[in-house]
Amino acid sequence: MELKDPMFELLSSLEQIVLTRDDRAAELLIQRQQPAQPEPQRLREMTGMQVDEFAKVMGVSVSSVKSWEARRTRPSATAQKLMKLLHANPYLGRQLLE
Repeated sequence: MELKDPMFELLSSLEQIVLTRDDRAAELLIQRQQPAQPEPQRLREMTGMQVDEFAKVMGVSVSSVKSWEARRTRPSATAQKLMKLLHANPYLGRQLLE
């Protein structure tokens, strides 16, 4: 007989209860578990970078960064991953500029 992690079993059971009770509640639960995507402007300001520096670190044009900050466009999946790394380690941006 295979032993399973008790925490995994508990979370699975709770998920089933929520799913059978209310699909909308389950969607909200899943959304809360996902880490929030940092906003480009807040992240740039947190790292102390100017728009041109942030664009260089991200490997995109200044106009792309401005478009993200104005919420006209969204960063690509790759850019979003890099922003998560920068959010976790704000000094990484300065290291990439060197």
